[in-house]
Amino acid sequence: MTQKTMIQAITDALDLELANDPKTLIFGEDVGKNGGVFRATDGLQAKHGEDRVFDTPLAESGIGGLAIGLALTGWRPIPEIQFYGFIFEVMDSIGGQMSRMRYKMGGTRQMPITIRAPFGGGVHTPEMHSDNFEGLVSQFPGMRVVVPSNPYDAKGLLISAIRSNDPVLYLEHMKLYRSFREEVPDEAYEVPLDKASVTREGSDVTIITYGAMVREAAKAAEALAKDNIDVEIIDLRTIAPLDVETLIASVKKTHKVVVVQEAQRMGGVAASVISEISQRAILSLDAPIGLVAAPDTPFPFGEAESIWLPNAADIEAKVRETVDF
Repeated sequence: MTQKTMIQAITDALDLELANDPKTLIFGEDVGKNGGVFRATDGLQAKHGEDRVFDTPLAESGIGGLAIGLALTGWRPIPEIQFYGFIFEVMDSIGGQMSRMRYKMGGTRQMPITIRAPFGGGVHTPEMHSDNFEGLVSQFPGMRVVVPSNPYDAKGLLISAIRSNDPVLYLEHMKLYRSFREEVPDEAYEVPLDKASVTREGSDVTIITYGAMVREAAKAAEALAKDNIDVEIIDLRTIAPLDVETLIASVKKTHKVVVVQEAQRMGGVAASVISEISQRAILSLDAPIGLVAAPDTPFPFGEAESIWLPNAADIEAKVRETVDF
C-alpha cells in the first residue's frame, strides 16, 4: 500500500494494464513524450514504447474512429480526450458507433474501449475545458459512464473498465487529481463497475452524488452531525447504468433524499436518479426529493466559478430543508 493522489493511481492503473495485456494501446493529444496535460501518462511511452503509447493529431473525431477500428480488430484501446469539453467532435463515434456496435453486429464483435477525459470545475480552466457533459453520454444505451471520487476507486475502476469488453467513458474530475492522497494497493485490483458505494452510513437522510461532490457532501455531513442529523452518503461511481438497488435500499432506510450534481440543474444524472426513486420508492419518502445543482447557464469564466459551483454549504442547506419538511 502506498499513499497516492488520484492522478498517480490512474497512471499506476494504466501502467499495470499495458504490462498485463500487449493488446492495450494508449493514444491521444500529447499523451506520449509529454505525458498528457495533467501527466496521467507520464513515463508510459518511455517504458512501453512508441507503438503502445503515442500521440495523435488534434482531431477528436479521428481518435474516436481509430479506437473503433482497433477494437474491431482485436485491440483494447484506451484513447484520451484531452478535455471532456471537446467531446462534441467525437460524439458520433461514441453515440452512433461504439455504444451500439455489439448490438448491431449480433454480439459477434466486442468494443473494449476505455475513453479517458478530465472534466469538472474549481480549477479555473479556460472556456470549454471544465464543462459537465456527463449526462449527455449517459443517455446512450450500451455505453458505461464511470466517475471516480478518490484514488482507491480511480485505480480499481479504471482497471475494471479497461478489462471490460464494453465501451466505457471514464471521467476524471480535475479538482480531485492532486487535492488529497489515500492508501492505494500497489498491485492490480478491480472495483466493480455498475455498483454504487455507501461511503458514509446514516439514518436520517441520504445524499446521492458522484465525483468531486462526494467530498463536498462529506463536509456537509460533518457539519450536520453537530446538530445530530445523521447523513448517509452514496457515491454512484458508475452513473450509467445506475445501481438502482443500492439507492432504493438507502431511501427505504432514511426516507429522505438529497441528490447532488455539479452539472447544471436541467436534465442530467440527478434527474435520472430522482426519476428512478420516484417511480420505485415514492411511498417510502417523507419529504420531497431535494436537488443541489449548478444554475442553468453556460459554465462561467474562472473568476465566477466559486459562486456558480455547488458546495458544502449549499448541500447542508438543502439537507436541513429536507429534514425539516
